[in-house]
Amino acid sequence: MTSQAFPKTFRLLRRGEYRRVYDEGQRRSASLCTVFFRPNGLPHSRLGITVPTRVGNAVLRNRLKRRVREVFRLHRANLAGGWDFLVNPREPVANVPFATLQRELLRLFPGQPTPPAPGVVS
Repeated sequence: MTSQAFPKTFRLLRRGEYRRVYDEGQRRSASLCTVFFRPNGLPHSRLGITVPTRVGNAVLRNRLKRRVREVFRLHRANLAGGWDFLVNPREPVANVPFATLQRELLRLFPGQPTPPAPGVVS
């Protein structure tokens, strides 16, 4: 069983790392968020989250980040390794059910099959 922790090795920490993903990476957008991604040459993927101040106050921005981080943490073992992901959530992320956010984010990450809609048997 893999660890459910979220150590620093799985996070983008420096401004330069964020800049590289923005400048050299690709982008996928949806109604809830935009995901930028680029290969990182590491055996694991890393996550960074940016929420602009226009989305809301600090409490709301932190809630959005916690929800996105939890999706990444829960599915880290299933995500393709070797990517830097930078997620820009939009305000609706705070109000949608967690399952909807999870489905939307996983669909945007590269190399991920589209998960089925709830109640659909495949």
